[in-house]
Amino acid sequence: MYLQKITLVNFKNFETQTFDFQEKINCFVGNNGVGKTNVLDAIYYLSFAKSYFNPVATQNIRHSEDFFMIEGEYQIDNKIETVICSLKRGSKKVVKRNGKIYEKFSDHIGYLPLVIISPADRDLITDGSDTRRKFIDSVISQSDNKYLQTLIKYNKVLVQRNSLLKYFAVNRTFDALNLKVYDEQLARYGNIVYEKRKIFLNEFIPIFKNRYKIISNSLESVALIYKSQLNEGVFLELLAQSVARDRVLQYTSTGIHKDDLTFEIDGHPIKKFGSQGQQKSYLIALKLAQFDFIKAQSNVKPILLLDDIFDKLDDLRVAQIISLVNKDEFGQLFISDTHKERTEAAVKVTKQPYKIFQL
Repeated sequence: MYLQKITLVNFKNFETQTFDFQEKINCFVGNNGVGKTNVLDAIYYLSFAKSYFNPVATQNIRHSEDFFMIEGEYQIDNKIETVICSLKRGSKKVVKRNGKIYEKFSDHIGYLPLVIISPADRDLITDGSDTRRKFIDSVISQSDNKYLQTLIKYNKVLVQRNSLLKYFAVNRTFDALNLKVYDEQLARYGNIVYEKRKIFLNEFIPIFKNRYKIISNSLESVALIYKSQLNEGVFLELLAQSVARDRVLQYTSTGIHKDDLTFEIDGHPIKKFGSQGQQKSYLIALKLAQFDFIKAQSNVKPILLLDDIFDKLDDLRVAQIISLVNKDEFGQLFISDTHKERTEAAVKVTKQPYKIFQL
């Protein structure tokens, strides 16, 4: 699988632009602000029907315009497949594959597997648990659509249960039987998500540790620890025990929506005790492990996006990543950088076909 061509219309800073891509390596070079990352984000959009950098869809429409459109042509199993994402102000986002509109965006996730490595990934370390849960869910969902559908159902029930708790508080009433209906649904879907997260992490953590060892070229030990309230007890029982607290808080305080990952280096939180280089290596190892996991599950090499990678890493880490490309472990690769000479020197080493776009 690879992306042959992309056309952008009114997407971010682009009015109308078409790019024809090389099957292996494609590089976008130019000064800051010219739109290098925006092209990578458009490629990401075609896989996930959303931006990696801006969750407000309308803010991806070019200033003073009414809509944007991204069209991608992919070579998949010797056939051309076309995917279009578009949004008009005041209307719903539309995603089409070969002219057919998806009723649910979630049905598209995993069809075009993709991994992005970006400076924005530091949010995984600095932000709250929600960001780390999304990382887990993104990796699993690209190879397991049933997981994604179960997670969507769980979140719908969670919203309904929270609404009921607010209703109880506002009306100074309480109906245990009504709440129990939501508890049973929450536990049913939540247990499935919890078990799949555990299975995933059991497979993922050894891959991650191996990637870290290769990238960092160091002897320090890293850990990735799954924190869940369901580690401590049965979900339905935990919900029953937290009813009094939930009624006061007016939201559900127990469940897999509270899960988290702890990032450690030599037994300490990497957020506090990891150097910048260690943190960067940790994040890149996470993303390359994501690549490895999806590749193994789907038997497809995901598209790999490296955003501003050379500015954020020292020469040793860049060399480690480029050496992986040279081993042909990857499929199609997209790179953004501010220095053409630096980028070209790095990709020439791979002896792979490449194309450079000067923006």
